[in-house]
Amino acid sequence: MKTTADLLTHVFVAFTAATLLSWKYDRIKSYHITAAMIGATLPDLTRIGLILDPGSIENTLKIPFSWSPLHTLGGSMMVVGILALLSNNRYREKIFLFLVLGLLSHLVLDIFLISTTGRIYGLLWPLPFKPYAPGFYLSIDVLPAIITGSTALFISKFRPDKTE
Repeated sequence: MKTTADLLTHVFVAFTAATLLSWKYDRIKSYHITAAMIGATLPDLTRIGLILDPGSIENTLKIPFSWSPLHTLGGSMMVVGILALLSNNRYREKIFLFLVLGLLSHLVLDIFLISTTGRIYGLLWPLPFKPYAPGFYLSIDVLPAIITGSTALFISKFRPDKTE
């Protein structure tokens, strides 16, 4: 439940941000909001290491391997680019933008995690600096998921239907 709460927090924040944008811009449809929510999950693709052990992949490919770069700005942007290229040409630009919105919301939230060193990890790679982390919460805390989930639920009650 604890890792689920972290993931849900990211999804709820992306949903809320994209929904609020849709109130201002009529061109934003439900699938754009969904793209933002997907983008918010992309850095946590590192959890695939729980199923596909990086050591096994290293032994098979005979090269160093890690899932960790996926939880950085640069690694996640590569995944966003691939997903955008796989989307319909007509929607590609907006899908890319909303995937990035979700990704950035995830990374911004992670900046506020409590860190043992007092600095954020290599989250902003390839940018070379690691600023101080304010340290508001742990990723295992459930309270952020409850707060953001309540906010998302409240916001969704007022969201106009914008399907295409």
